Amino acid sequence: MHERGRILEKFVDLVEENADDLAWLLSSETGKPIKEAIAEIGNTRNFVYGYVEKAKHLYGESLVGEAEPGQEKHMQITVREPLGVVACIIPFNFPCDLFGQKVPSALIMGNSVIVKPSNYNPLTLIEYVRLMVKAGVPAGAIQVLTGDGPIVGQALARHKGVSLVSLTGSTAVGMQTMETCSKNLTHVMLELGGNDAFIMLEDGDMDLAVKEVIWGRLYNGGQVCCASKRFLIHNSRKKEFIDRMKEVISKLKVGDPSRFDTDMGPLINIPAAKRVEEYVNKTVEQGAKIVCGGKRYSAYYGPTILDNVTKDMDVAKDMEIFGPVIPVIGFDTIDEAIEIANQSSYGLCGCVITKDYKVGMQVAARLECGGVVINGASFFRSAEMPFGGWKHSGIGNEGISTTLEEMSRIKTIVLKDIL
Repeated sequence: MHERGRILEKFVDLVEENADDLAWLLSSETGKPIKEAIAEIGNTRNFVYGYVEKAKHLYGESLVGEAEPGQEKHMQITVREPLGVVACIIPFNFPCDLFGQKVPSALIMGNSVIVKPSNYNPLTLIEYVRLMVKAGVPAGAIQVLTGDGPIVGQALARHKGVSLVSLTGSTAVGMQTMETCSKNLTHVMLELGGNDAFIMLEDGDMDLAVKEVIWGRLYNGGQVCCASKRFLIHNSRKKEFIDRMKEVISKLKVGDPSRFDTDMGPLINIPAAKRVEEYVNKTVEQGAKIVCGGKRYSAYYGPTILDNVTKDMDVAKDMEIFGPVIPVIGFDTIDEAIEIANQSSYGLCGCVITKDYKVGMQVAARLECGGVVINGASFFRSAEMPFGGWKHSGIGNEGISTTLEEMSRIKTIVLKDIL
């Protein structure tokens, strides 16, 4: 393990030596602003060093025989062993961050890895794999496999030689993958879609709310699984919220992602932008009103605010808009807000803005999701925290605090009549 850790740390050195080129490549093939690409490349050290150190302190256990009648003379100890081959299926939106979560954790525990990047932007991850091999990971222990998800991804899920599929993607793809994996009882880790509720109570700090929405909804063009996507604003503050958001959005610079002053670039491709356009138009047909934005140009879709959104509309339930759209839903009571938030089949994350932390904790306890942020947008994911959704948002938790257990299996060794 210490040798694997040394190789992974060498990989980090190579990433940092090539950070500028990697960031430009990531920005160019993904469309995210260069400043966001630089930040993502910079996260690699946190993931690798975190998993290496955690693995060194993932100890086995000695089970006390005398705790159970008839077992007093026996000793049982546990050890962790590799799973085998781990297939890491990585989406387009944060390829390097999710490589950092999935790949180092698998390798440090002694597994081999097949990296399946998105077809939309595979180049940066191909380079990451090349740097892994250059750092000393045996070429057979890490490989990259490109191709269409329905073909290549499902082939990995179907293969008897794959022991674990770690997938971040849509709920539909996750369900299909789980069904395919079930044929061989292949273990799965699934981080899937979300339609996170952003709840602002009557006493919420408006300056904070606006700041967090810009961060928590428009980062990476809104192409974030745990981005806040349904904005539940107390009716007494709704007009103020919309007016303030409209003012701030009007000053954002949407354009060339290679420029350091660009706030938002294009979406991943034209079909993605058309899908956002389709969902916005559908919401308008159901009675919503476009306050600002609502226009597409090629792969660009401008930041958009929708008013008059009601709890019975698709966007208030399970229609996940993967783009920079802010649908605003009014409410009068906390019970009403929680009912709207929980009516979705998704349960990734959620958040609440309030000056009363006791009330914030009460709301957090009632939300049906895997993580809740108090006084911040739901777009929050540290390297350490267990990250995963409830309901249709996934199975398992990913993060330095939990992933190593998923990437290994327990063996119990019994020393009979040893005492």
